[in-house]
Amino acid sequence: MKIAFISDIHGNAIALDAVLENLKRNLVDKVFVLGDLCYRGPEPKRSLDLIRSLETDVIMGNADEWVVRGVREGEVPDKALELMNEERNWTVARLDQEDLDYLQSLPTELKFEHGGISIHAYHATPESLFEVVLPDAADSELEAKLMQKESSQLYVYAHIHKPYIRYINGKIIMNIGSVGLPFDGVAKASYGLVEIENGNIRTSIQRISFNQEKVVELYQHENYPNAEMMSGVIRNGKL
Repeated sequence: MKIAFISDIHGNAIALDAVLENLKRNLVDKVFVLGDLCYRGPEPKRSLDLIRSLETDVIMGNADEWVVRGVREGEVPDKALELMNEERNWTVARLDQEDLDYLQSLPTELKFEHGGISIHAYHATPESLFEVVLPDAADSELEAKLMQKESSQLYVYAHIHKPYIRYINGKIIMNIGSVGLPFDGVAKASYGLVEIENGNIRTSIQRISFNQEKVVELYQHENYPNAEMMSGVIRNGKL
């Protein structure tokens, strides 16, 4: 059984196209989506439609909540608040009420078992859509913030746009990175692949190329409010 976890598309439908094509070539059996679907990219509607067409389990990310109710003071640096709400308003103008209702209805975590392997997945932490837990966090921090709510064998999250895999006390913690906006200096889409067979498990991070310049062109063509900064992220894989 091949299970893919994708997340943080952020309205980059071109990167999502490339990832979905890769999933087909890899003969992936099941896809789960861990949030941040359409905010901050040039194609919010197409990105959301692609995700919904998968007819799979999708959970909410902080950016999905922002689309629904706006970015609030204290959630981002003060100097970025006005611009990020301008970006949010640009995104909302390209969605319809059904899209907003869909985003608002999303659950915040996934728990399931397959082939004897129990899996717990969430966007940032089990308790928060916003808390940041970085790849170099101490084992004790990972255990306290990511692994306490449920006793699972595999924990999967996203949010930080920096993929990694760690092993702690016989359990696996996996960050799957970002499809649309990688922040780790590798300017390629990222997703997590989990392979389960006969009680065995293999985890890996997949990096997929996409047409970066086409995405940059769309930011410009669509008059995105923060096109210059976002284009730099697309080209460089980092803020």
